[in-house]
Amino acid sequence: MAITAEPLHARPRPTEELAWLGDGWPEFVFHDGETARHLGRIRELFAGLELVLLDHAEERAGKRAEERAGNGAEIVAAGWAVPLRWTGAVDDLPSGYTDSLARALDAYDAGDPPDTLAILAAQVRPDRQGRGLAGKLLRALRDLAAAQHRVICPVRPTRKARYPLTPIDRYADWTRPDGTPFDPWLRTHVRLGGRIIATAPRSQVITGTAAEWQRWTGLELPDSGEYVIPDGLSTLHVDLDADRGSYVEPNIWVQHR
Repeated sequence: MAITAEPLHARPRPTEELAWLGDGWPEFVFHDGETARHLGRIRELFAGLELVLLDHAEERAGKRAEERAGNGAEIVAAGWAVPLRWTGAVDDLPSGYTDSLARALDAYDAGDPPDTLAILAAQVRPDRQGRGLAGKLLRALRDLAAAQHRVICPVRPTRKARYPLTPIDRYADWTRPDGTPFDPWLRTHVRLGGRIIATAPRSQVITGTAAEWQRWTGLELPDSGEYVIPDGLSTLHVDLDADRGSYVEPNIWVQHR
């Protein structure tokens, strides 16, 4: 498997080559209003920080280049990051994913040179998971950082959805008998030299009407209260009198060398 990384926008990408990017994410994460306010400018200003991994195995097999994006290579992973300012102190970390977007735009608008790269997404195509591509993608994203830059990541722990009632601080401390993190995505980061430095209990706040949450989760919400929702890292709070549901997504901050 010959794997290379290149900017997402280095060449035209057929839509079908990236159709899988929405897979594996719960629908509700795409409805964060605060994030939506920032993403347009983020994608415009920092397009050079969006990467894809290409598998060139099909080129070696003799397939014609025009059959796949990337001169015959197949897109097998993708991720992106933003540049921001951070002092290195835990109490100066962004509050999470959404705040990282705001901090990146604040630094840009103020003309402040960034000193930190925040990796905000890294995804492997579902049919290619379990082959070490996540680590390759994280390394490629880390390499985007200038030598003087710190690298941080608000990690969405993949197994936390099985334990939505457990506070994120406790979950972050869980380990396996060998001392490595209990969560497999956290474990990947740590094996690449990352270290857990803090939790982000309010990385994203997603709100909507009861009808919207029913559509996003596939659940009926017949009463006000707390609900365990599919793929939720915490619970959904529903107030039917106010016709409002609110979900607070926790993440875990990892700093890379």
